[in-house]
Amino acid sequence: MANQSTFPEFELVGFPGVPQTFYMPLSFAILIVYLVTVIANSAVILLVIIKEKLHQPMYILIANLSMSDLLFDTATLPKIMAKYWSNVGKISLVSCAFQLYVVHWLGLLDSFILLLMSFDRYVAICHPLRYSSTVTPKVTVATCTCYWIVAAFITLDITIIFRHPFCGLKIINFFCSSSALMRLTCDNVNSTREILLIVALLTLFGTLALICLSYLVILLSVISSSREGSWRKAFYTCSTHLLVIAIFYVPRVFLYIANYAQLALTPDLNVFLVVLHSYLPHLANPVIYCLRTEEVRNAIFSLFEGNVKLRTVT
Repeated sequence: MANQSTFPEFELVGFPGVPQTFYMPLSFAILIVYLVTVIANSAVILLVIIKEKLHQPMYILIANLSMSDLLFDTATLPKIMAKYWSNVGKISLVSCAFQLYVVHWLGLLDSFILLLMSFDRYVAICHPLRYSSTVTPKVTVATCTCYWIVAAFITLDITIIFRHPFCGLKIINFFCSSSALMRLTCDNVNSTREILLIVALLTLFGTLALICLSYLVILLSVISSSREGSWRKAFYTCSTHLLVIAIFYVPRVFLYIANYAQLALTPDLNVFLVVLHSYLPHLANPVIYCLRTEEVRNAIFSLFEGNVKLRTVT
C-alpha cells in the first residue's frame, strides 16, 4: 500500500509490444485512421442534415451512429497519438474518469442504435405496409434523443470504480476502461465487478439478444414468403448490418467474458481486441451503411453536380 495515491496519474502504453523506433510511423497510422473516421462520419452527418431525401428513419439512425463514433474517437485517439508523438503518456485521474465515462456511454449508445436499426429492418421487411405509419422520422429522432440520455444515466454506474484506491504501477494500454482500472485497484473489487457485470448483462447482452431475435424473425419471414425477390432483398439489406454487428459485439463479448472469468489474456491480444471492436466499426459504418446505398450515392452525386453548376455560373 506504499505506492497508493489518492489522486493518481496513469500511464498509457498503447500497443505494449511495439518498440520505440516504431512510435512515429504508428502515430501517423493512428492519425490517418482518425482523419478518415472524422471526415467520413462528418460527411454522413452533414449529408443527412442537408439532403431532404435522406430525412428517413434509417438515415437518421446512421447519422446518430456516426455522431457517436466521431465523439468516441475524439475522446480516445488524440491522447494515444500524443503518447507516440512525444513519448509522454501521462493521463490524470480526472481525464481518465472522463475518458472512461465517454467510452462506456458511447459504447452503450451504439448498442441501442444497432438495436433500433434491427427493429427498423424488422418492420420494413416483415410489416412493410405499417412501416411509414409506425417508424416515422419524428419518432426516430425522439427515440434516439431518449437513448442518448438513457445511456448517459446508465453509464453513471461506472463511477463506482473510483471508490477504490489505486496503487502500484498504474499502466493502461490504450484508453481508460473499467476492466483496465479494476486491475489497478488495491482492495477487493468483487462486489464492483458483480454490479458492472449485471449492468452489462442487462444492456450489452440484452440488446444483442433482441438484435439476434429481430434478424431471426426476418429470416423466418423471408423463408415463408412466396416472393422470389425476397431472399435477395433481405440478404442485401441485412447482411451488411450483421457484419457490423459481428465486428462490434464478438470481440466485446469475448473481452467481457474473459474479464469477469478472470482469464489471463496477453496485453497484445487484449489491445488488439479492444482496437478491433472500438475502431474498425467506425471505419466500416460509413462505407457499409451509406456508400452501398443507392439513395446516399445519388445524394452525393447531386451535391457534387450542384457545386459544379454553381462554379460554372459564377
